[in-house]
Amino acid sequence: MSTERPSNLIKHPGQTSIPSLENISDFSLNITDCTQVVVPEEVFFTVAAAGILENLLILIAVVRNKNLHLPMYFFICSLAISDMLGSLYKTLENIFIILCKMGYLTRHGDFEKKLDDAMDSMFILSLLGSIFSLLAIAADRYITIFYALRYHNIMTLRRALVILAIIWAFCAGSSIAIALFSYEAATVIPFTILFPLMMFFILCLYVHMFLLARSHAKKIASLPSSTVHHRTNMKGAITLTIFLGVFLCCWAPFVLHILLARFCPHNPYCACYMSIFHVNGTLIMCNAIINPMIFAFRSPELRSTFKKMFYCSRSNCNW
Repeated sequence: MSTERPSNLIKHPGQTSIPSLENISDFSLNITDCTQVVVPEEVFFTVAAAGILENLLILIAVVRNKNLHLPMYFFICSLAISDMLGSLYKTLENIFIILCKMGYLTRHGDFEKKLDDAMDSMFILSLLGSIFSLLAIAADRYITIFYALRYHNIMTLRRALVILAIIWAFCAGSSIAIALFSYEAATVIPFTILFPLMMFFILCLYVHMFLLARSHAKKIASLPSSTVHHRTNMKGAITLTIFLGVFLCCWAPFVLHILLARFCPHNPYCACYMSIFHVNGTLIMCNAIINPMIFAFRSPELRSTFKKMFYCSRSNCNW
């Protein structure tokens, strides 16, 4: 991939107070001895396409199997949509770069600037959607474990849909505002603080969940059939833990890149880290590939649905 990338995220047309990622990438080559790591465009497109197709398969499976029409799987679909947006963002960005290199687009035209803002909004929407979807899944698992007998009264399907509508309305509004006013420090700082803050909140929820689970397990062990139910709920909590770990590994490097680009773009050490910008972008798309694999591996119901979809597509059966 070319190192001449269009300005991305922390920039605004005509503003020079905050350096663009493109300028920072070029500048980092001059102030450090670190060689910029370049990921081929073919790799970007392959990883992005795989992420989109895998998450689309998750959505189709949940829609077709009525047994999966549950709040937990709706929250999982929300996470899948966020992953798809992340992969789609990187795909459109690379198409934009290719068209610029071929001369069909100019990187400083009015249409191109609006297109760049739209792609930035898509990236922020993907990040915020992933964070709040993980938070919703964590809250759902918490209620499932500690309020199992009242779960279906607390987390109804209608309530889950309302929660998702609020989440995506907030994420959409925030992504547009951040993309339009990203040159303002008052906008960039809250956005970058939101990531570690939400991760810390989810982590605290996890610690509280697992500490109480140990004592809670002893209380319900004497109830009929409670052991199997508790193990199932704890399995869901462990799956969510895996989601969170993968999310942090894939998104944290890119968020750190944004922070360094905002606060120390001319520091040699920061510039050295920013030389792996392409790798950090690839990690975002890898998250979209790994999550569906976790779904399929941890959920017997989803595995069964995938098998039915595969066999029915070959034999033209109805199910």
